[in-house]
Amino acid sequence: MTDLAPAAPRIPSPARGALREAAARIDAATPEDRDRAVDALRALAILGVVLGHWLVTALVADGGSLHSASPLGDMPWLAPVSWAFQTLAVFFLVGGHVATRGYVSARARGESYGRWLSARLSRLFRPVLAVLALWTVTAALLLLTGADFVTVHTLVKLALSPMWFLLVFAALTAATPLLTRLHPLWPLVVVLHMDLLRFGFGAPSWLGWVNLAAGWLVPYALGAAWTRGELDRPRAGWILLTGGTAATAALVAWAGYPASMVGVPGASVSNLNPPTLAAVTFGLAQCGLALLLRDRLRRAMRRPVAWAAVALVNLSAMTIFLWHQTALMATTATGLLAGRLPGLHTLPDGLDWVAVRLAWLPVFALVLAGCWATFRSCEQRGRGRRRTRVVHTHRPQRRATGAGARHV
Repeated sequence: MTDLAPAAPRIPSPARGALREAAARIDAATPEDRDRAVDALRALAILGVVLGHWLVTALVADGGSLHSASPLGDMPWLAPVSWAFQTLAVFFLVGGHVATRGYVSARARGESYGRWLSARLSRLFRPVLAVLALWTVTAALLLLTGADFVTVHTLVKLALSPMWFLLVFAALTAATPLLTRLHPLWPLVVVLHMDLLRFGFGAPSWLGWVNLAAGWLVPYALGAAWTRGELDRPRAGWILLTGGTAATAALVAWAGYPASMVGVPGASVSNLNPPTLAAVTFGLAQCGLALLLRDRLRRAMRRPVAWAAVALVNLSAMTIFLWHQTALMATTATGLLAGRLPGLHTLPDGLDWVAVRLAWLPVFALVLAGCWATFRSCEQRGRGRRRTRVVHTHRPQRRATGAGARHV
């Protein structure tokens, strides 16, 4: 089909020119030998989690209360959505690579373990204080003004649920010196045995919480192996991708594991809470794909605008992660003033809900941008001269080449 009217010539606006100029400055400030693929993978992992939560989390208005629901409950055939957006394994892969590389560099500089760990954990937890303070006040005000307890509990649970990830990540970061040589097979064996005990021999379900550490230790240990140079060849990525995919398919098809890689309200088994063997093998496949995409991402990140966007996400990664659920709930609560809106307060039981929810995503993003503008200083505070860390830190050793960079 052709347009009836001739297309108007595109004239670069002053704003577009300013954005390109800023992107060019960020690109020029980035060391030539920086492995930009690592930052791109981290940004993709964070954005995947955000979009996944926005797509599968519904707050249903039922009388005077709100309760959580998921479209995966009524439409289980949408499980592939969770395959695309459950990207935590990639984040732990990158986190293990960054932490082990950073620890080795710190030791080479003569920096103590305590100082290295304190710097990493302070950057991790400093933004959390603002979230906790806001939701403590919000929950108290809601209860004092007569809000339904179920509603308050639902909102607070959704807002603070990302915190579990930080606790696990912090524990693995603290254990980095012990994990630099750990083979990923060992924590994988632990996950396998915990699932055998729970699902095969009727052991207590609380044993599954051992997998909360062991399950995410698998991709974290893969990140350490990346630092050691053991995953540089494409063969490693293909083995992880094909092996992880085959194992996950077998577990879902013949071992009774759920197809969804995120929790579904009301389901008897969740692949994520705590992680199951299927979630871990699925994470292996994701890590393999991430490793195979490194060269393409490096080429893509040579474009100044693309790299500037990735740099911005990395500088505000914790702010985006911590506030994205608040942005969803703020939109939902404000929307109630206009009545029960489709895709926002209605039961997620059909494709019409999915279509309308997709239309709400730009609104969620706009509210998150407001949260970012308000609270990003909490993440940046204390960095001082290291505020541009995304383009200046973790310089590689001289002997490494740009094509085979193993650093961040």
